[in-house]
Amino acid sequence: MLKFSFLTLFPELLRPFADEAIVGKARSRGLIDVELVNMRDYADNKHHKVDDTPYGGGAGMVIRVDVAQRALESLPPADEVILFSPAGQPFTQQVAEELAQRRHLVFLCGRYEGFDARTEALVTRELSIGDFVMMGGEAAAACVLEAVARLVPDVLGDAQSHEADSFSSGLLDYPEYTRPAEWQGQNVPEVLSSGNHAAIARWRRREALARTKARRPDLLHSASLSPQDSADLLELGATPAELAEWHAPEPPKPKQKRRK
Repeated sequence: MLKFSFLTLFPELLRPFADEAIVGKARSRGLIDVELVNMRDYADNKHHKVDDTPYGGGAGMVIRVDVAQRALESLPPADEVILFSPAGQPFTQQVAEELAQRRHLVFLCGRYEGFDARTEALVTRELSIGDFVMMGGEAAAACVLEAVARLVPDVLGDAQSHEADSFSSGLLDYPEYTRPAEWQGQNVPEVLSSGNHAAIARWRRREALARTKARRPDLLHSASLSPQDSADLLELGATPAELAEWHAPEPPKPKQKRRK
């Protein structure tokens, strides 16, 4: 079981993400555990005050390091203690896959002007979900909970369903369709109802390449590409120079016809 512990001043913000949908079902099946820890319970004053004014002056309040430490010490040992911070490592699918291999993850969700800088000595990693400012770490925590929990074995109904998702394969996902087969003049591609699984897989891979090239070509630098992918990218308008930049392998050479 993978256990998530979130240290927060507003546990009710995270409760719907912990209790509902796939995460809630995974908890009820004993596949993951989610613990919401209210840091106010570890304040040492009758008003449960967890913050104070910053030394040196300035606007806002800062969460005290001693409060964070007492909250952390109340928990079982963790594999990772993670602080959400604008200075943190960008949260990516690769990081999610790494965290899914752990047994106990603890997350510190800041508010106000954040934590006392000495809190950094209590953590093993800092994470950021992007270069923008939010009012607290709970929304970031919800993102990480959903991204990591779905990678735990048996959480998703299909064990392979996440492998073709965007970023898991190194590419954007291929387009998906369902009924109706025709909608406002737009038809579902015929190959998808052909029953030819090899042709469907081939179409999906090519569409993933096309979408990635058009919308996120930066992903191709780190994608695992095959010689056939290189041939498809050339047909999709890529240049040999771009293939070299993406470290793509040589496309297969066309077969020569035998002379009789």
